[in-house]
Amino acid sequence: MAKLDERIGFLGGGNMAFAIGYGLINRGIIKPTQVVVSGPNLVNLEKWRVLGANVTEDNGVVVTKCDIIFICVKPHLLHTCAQQVEGSIERMVFDKDKLFVSVLAGVTLDQLELAFSFMNNLKVIRTMPNTPMQVGEGCTVYTPGRYVTTQDVEKIHLILNSLGIAQQVPEKMINSVAGLSGCGPAYVFTVIEALADGAVKQGVPRQMALQFAAQTVLGAAKTVLQTEKHPAVLRDEVCSPGGSTIVGVHELEKVGIRNAFINAVGAAAERNNELGQCKK
Repeated sequence: MAKLDERIGFLGGGNMAFAIGYGLINRGIIKPTQVVVSGPNLVNLEKWRVLGANVTEDNGVVVTKCDIIFICVKPHLLHTCAQQVEGSIERMVFDKDKLFVSVLAGVTLDQLELAFSFMNNLKVIRTMPNTPMQVGEGCTVYTPGRYVTTQDVEKIHLILNSLGIAQQVPEKMINSVAGLSGCGPAYVFTVIEALADGAVKQGVPRQMALQFAAQTVLGAAKTVLQTEKHPAVLRDEVCSPGGSTIVGVHELEKVGIRNAFINAVGAAAERNNELGQCKK
């Protein structure tokens, strides 16, 4: 796995930021000392400090000291974050050739460039990752801004792919994909919990039920990826005529499970569109 010499910064140290930072450190791509994280309360950054990263309450410090900066604040806090950065860097001298990477749901490249308009020719890449990046199984889409170079794209592609899979897409596709992969882990966690509850109801110990439910989901996912068969074909291979599996599938169809997931992705995508318009 290639190692990075650049210093990596995070404006905001929440769950998504930690998933990326921890994933990079855990896979040996960067050292903890290469990381600088900012947040309004150092207490909330304690897990970063324990990890060995540098923490600060000053967003300007992150921008000043780092080469690649992930913007990980809440979408409605973008302008506040940008104003803090502007106020800080006015009194600091630094190399302006920085690469920014946004993980803000719904926020467009145009909005990012406008928020950071005090930095000429802002190099920014819009991404939508997901939290399984922390275990090297992330799923990310990204779109580079107008001032991003080919070398910048190659570097970010390397980083994102080292934590799972990543693909460049047209910006108009990001919100829709985010409704699937960005929000999807929460859907699957719910499925795992529900499967485990079903087993507990039948007398299986809780710990075993959770382990087997998670492994079942993992195994099914790997089967789809490695065989490249359509999920419907794989499902039919499990459903023996008159067997227990088809009875279980029938129960799922009764409550409209596929309709529920389709609607969940659609609702999440629409909410991503709304988040990009939020001013506060």
